[in-house]
Amino acid sequence: MTEQPDDPTIGKIVADITRDLNVIVQHQVDLAKREVVTSAKVGGIGAAMFVVAAFLGLLVIIFASAGLAHLISMTGLHLAWSYLIVAGAYVVLAAVLVLIGWKLIQRVRAPRETIRTAKQLPTALKGESPTARSSARIDPPVEVR
Repeated sequence: MTEQPDDPTIGKIVADITRDLNVIVQHQVDLAKREVVTSAKVGGIGAAMFVVAAFLGLLVIIFASAGLAHLISMTGLHLAWSYLIVAGAYVVLAAVLVLIGWKLIQRVRAPRETIRTAKQLPTALKGESPTARSSARIDPPVEVR
């Protein structure tokens, strides 16, 4: 019996498996990077909204303090009330920024697609076919800007 030229050798099979596993792992890493970067950007914007709201809260304290000082020291109320109105406007603005920041923070999610495809790897490595309900395939990475 002679070996046919189309029959793969054990070395070629091992090399193919190693190459395929490297490709799968690289695709998983790329997918995880894309999902985490996208989620982190949204989380960063939400955190920035909290920082801006905290700064505006500090301004509220300053304006409210100045308004209270003018209220006590002045015989007429017009300047003091104007300071209090400005402070009230900053309170409203800070509240709006906190609400927007909270909504953005709530949009931060775990990398779902990476987790789903990673759960399929053990089955694929065992040589079993994927289940009928999970028809996912691992696509090459797409550059996201």
